Parts: sequence; structure tokens; C-alpha cells
Amino acid sequence: MATFLSCVFILFFLCFYVVSPIEAQTGGFSVELIHRDSPKSPFYNSSETPYQRLRNALTRSLNRLNHFNQNSSISSSKASQADIIPNNANYLIRISIGTPPTERLAVADTGSDLIWTQCEPCPPSQCYMQDSPLFDPKMSSTYKSLPCSSSQCASLNQKSCSGVNCQYSVSYGDGSFSNGNLATETVTLGSTTGQAVALPGITFGCGTYNNGLFNSKTTGIVGLGGGDISLISQMRTTIAGKFSYCLVPVSSTKINFGTNGIVSGPGVVSTPLTKAKTFYVLTIDAISVGNQRLGVSTPDIIIDSGTTLTLLPQGYNSNLLSVMSSMIEAQPVADPTGSLELCYSFNSLSQVPEVTIHFRGADVKLSPSNFFVKVSEDIVCSVFTGTNSVPIYGNIMQTNFLVGYDIEQQTVSFKPTDCTKQ
Repeated sequence: MATFLSCVFILFFLCFYVVSPIEAQTGGFSVELIHRDSPKSPFYNSSETPYQRLRNALTRSLNRLNHFNQNSSISSSKASQADIIPNNANYLIRISIGTPPTERLAVADTGSDLIWTQCEPCPPSQCYMQDSPLFDPKMSSTYKSLPCSSSQCASLNQKSCSGVNCQYSVSYGDGSFSNGNLATETVTLGSTTGQAVALPGITFGCGTYNNGLFNSKTTGIVGLGGGDISLISQMRTTIAGKFSYCLVPVSSTKINFGTNGIVSGPGVVSTPLTKAKTFYVLTIDAISVGNQRLGVSTPDIIIDSGTTLTLLPQGYNSNLLSVMSSMIEAQPVADPTGSLELCYSFNSLSQVPEVTIHFRGADVKLSPSNFFVKVSEDIVCSVFTGTNSVPIYGNIMQTNFLVGYDIEQQTVSFKPTDCTKQ
């Protein structure tokens, strides 16, 4: 809401053997996901301890969430991707734009829709500083501006017309923004097989007036949300509406598309999926802590790979943590990060009760490490956090589950999995 998601690009050059979209649809493909705090990430800081990296992730998560409108609801038009801070998501993915393709590294963010990158011509007064060259549409043989009469232009919330061409405008909760020309291009994904998948005619924004709190390593945003112009929606036919991921704490993993994205076999549970504009929304009926089942009066919750914590309505979360605390034979301690509400000083998670998330039609039994994390050498804290904004099912709770999205069947599936072996 991602993670979002916070989409960064870093320039690389590579020659691709290109697999056609038809081949991708038949066999499916997988793309590496890189955690932004892992050694493969340009944001990696080798001097940080694992606890510092976790604290950074918690801070990013809270910053991402603090920009939600306090009065918004998931179904409200106010709960839009503009409420997400995209520079605070957690996972990176390599993509390329144009013909010939220029490879870049982007954040995989299920909380954003529009794909955009800084483009020439863009003088310093109109673009934020970035380390890599700006994309030059004149150097690509497949770049095409979209007219104001196009369906893609009509799908934008904010747009204007300069002559016949569609001009997009997008702003985010921290005041950052991008404006420019809406166009189509060939986007190429590098798969884990070493072959690449070319996706022609992808709608994206060619930004010529962009500013805000973007990092110099970033050149734009790539959205994997549920809106019409997200990369997932535009690949819908190619991937048969299916994708999945298996998250590993502070490590690389894969995002799977098409037949590779099918989640099946023993232990799989599935729950209905609804979309509210950008976001993927699930329904929670209750959460069980030990033998106590706590019904939920606000059942809709966004599932987001770009948010670290799990956010629940303030009153419900307080009750849940109170019940949990009553089942733990230890005295709570203060969180040294100042961010989390229920913490203990012990090294083993054997003392914590069982927790099951009762999604509509799917019971997901969590491991202790899905809802308690070590924030220091001897302190663990619950990742359940209260909010006055929209509820979010965050990525720590999704780790070591194969999570599959089926846009055609409108379901999300969970399968307990050792994601380090995927």
C-alpha cells in the first residue's frame, strides 16, 4: 500500500534473448525479487545490524501508513494510491523499458498502479536529481504517445490534454509528484531462467516534471496494484491473471507469473479477493488467539507486500493484544524502537499462544515469527499495530507463505512454505 511500494530504477545495460508473451503465457515465468536491505540492493548498508535493518523497515512502514487519510475507508474514493508513499516499500524487481531495452531496478509495489519514469527533456529545475540517465523516448523505436481519446487516458484520475496527447498527473501523500506524457512502450522482464519476457504496448508515464522526496537512485514508480493501468492488470491476458510470491525476511526471493504463479497442493487455503481501485482487499471474519476467537466488525483488509506491520482498527487491536498478553507468562517491556505496542524480554517464542487469521473461507495458522519479531538481542515485539486508518495485512505476516493471486477467479491463496527453498 504498499509496500505502497516506492518504485526505484537503477540503470544497467544488458542484451536480452526475448521470449514472446505467448510463450510466457504457455509456460509461465518467474522474476527475482530483491529485498531493499539485502546485499543485492543498492540501499544495502553493510555496517547495519539485523536489528537496525528491522527498525528501518518498521520506520518505512509507519511512514508509509501515516500518510493515509485518517477518515478514509477501503471502499472510499479517498483511499487511493496517492495516499501511499511509494519510496517506503520493501522489494525490488528488474525491468527494462524501450527498444532497445534499458534494464533498470524497480520496487515491486502492490500499493501503486501507474508506471512512470523520468524522461528527456527534463531540465534540473523540473526533475529531481538521479544517478542514472533519464529515459529518452526519441532513442526508442517502440515509444508511442497516447491521445486524449484513448481508454488509457480515460482511466486516469488526474489528466489534461496538450494538443492531442494525454498528459498524466499523479501525486503522493508526502507531496511528491510526477507529471508528463502518457504513452505506450515495450517493457521487458528478466526471468530467473536467464531468458527475458517482452511485453509490448505497456502504458506508462514519461515524466517531464517530477519532484519531491525521491532518492537519487530512483527514476520513477512501477505499480503492481489492481488498477487498470498497473503492470499486473496490463499483463492480465499474458499471465492468465495469476501471480504469486514467497517472501523471505531481508533476502531475495521470486515473484511468479502465469502457470508459475499457480498455488496448489496440500495445505492450500483460498479466500475471496475484491479490488478497491488500486488495492487488493480480503475479508477477515475473526482472529483466534489460543482458544479465544475474536470476531471482527470491520472485516475488509488490504493485503500489501510493501508494508511491514499488520494494522488493525485501534480498539480491536488493543483487545487482541490484551488477550494475547493474558496468555503469556511474562511481564511486558517497553519497545526500544518506540513503535510497537506489545513486547517481551525473552529469546524463545515458545511462550506465545497460537494465532489463526480467519479469512472468509480460509483459516491461516501463523507461525510465532509471523507475528513476533526480534527488535534487539533479547526483546521481541508483536507486529500487530492499531490504526485509525485502513487495516493492512503486512509482509511479516506473509513470510514463509506462498501467496497466490488469481485475478480471473478473484481469489488469494495461502500455502505454508519454506520460502528459502523456492
